[in-house]
Amino acid sequence: MEESLKVANSPVVWIIALTVIGIVIFQGIIFIRMAAKTSQSVGLSKQDVHRALKIGAINAIGPSLGIMVVAVSLITLLGDPLTLMRIGIIGSAATESMGASLAATAYGTELGSSSFNAEAMTTVVWVLCIGGTGWLLFVALFTKSLGKIEAKVSNSEKKNGGVPIMIIVSSAAMLAVFGNLLAGEMFKGYETAIVTVSAAASMGIVSLIANKKPRLKWLHEWSLGLSIIAGLTVSYFTF
Repeated sequence: MEESLKVANSPVVWIIALTVIGIVIFQGIIFIRMAAKTSQSVGLSKQDVHRALKIGAINAIGPSLGIMVVAVSLITLLGDPLTLMRIGIIGSAATESMGASLAATAYGTELGSSSFNAEAMTTVVWVLCIGGTGWLLFVALFTKSLGKIEAKVSNSEKKNGGVPIMIIVSSAAMLAVFGNLLAGEMFKGYETAIVTVSAAASMGIVSLIANKKPRLKWLHEWSLGLSIIAGLTVSYFTF
């Protein structure tokens, strides 16, 4: 584990990570400038633009803190630069956590274990980076076709009595992936089963509160981080 963290926190990895983050920040600045220039064409004043930017920045604090909670746990396993680069690009702590876990399992080890060496770390990095590349290629190649696909799906939903096909398919896929990971942890022993159920219950409670309170919708982004804290707390007293 120490060997893998030395590689993960090496200067070369830091340079690559900071370069990628710099590109993301540059893109964000360009998009904001383009939006500001075109705001008048849609009837927005400069005051409206400044207000929108302010509201967006404030609303981003809550979800960002939720991601930071998960990022802290990833830092101890994957190092600072890789966590910064992956969370900075994708912004989905759940996706990165799942990808890292699947990569480590495919290599034949587990995150944080004594057998998690430099080669296992390299496997995790390749899996996460290639996994993110697929999204970028899909956007570049199929963005123009998404409108046609959405129209066809919408027409088929109307013919089927308004059944939300896309929602059903995407939800089923996510349930299958996370259910597979969950089942693997549940059968390791009653301790892990208790921790898993506690974490799932805490996420369900947080999601329920967020759904009932419109002002607390940002809690959805906190649900994963809070469930991890709940799971760690229960595991501390269980193991």
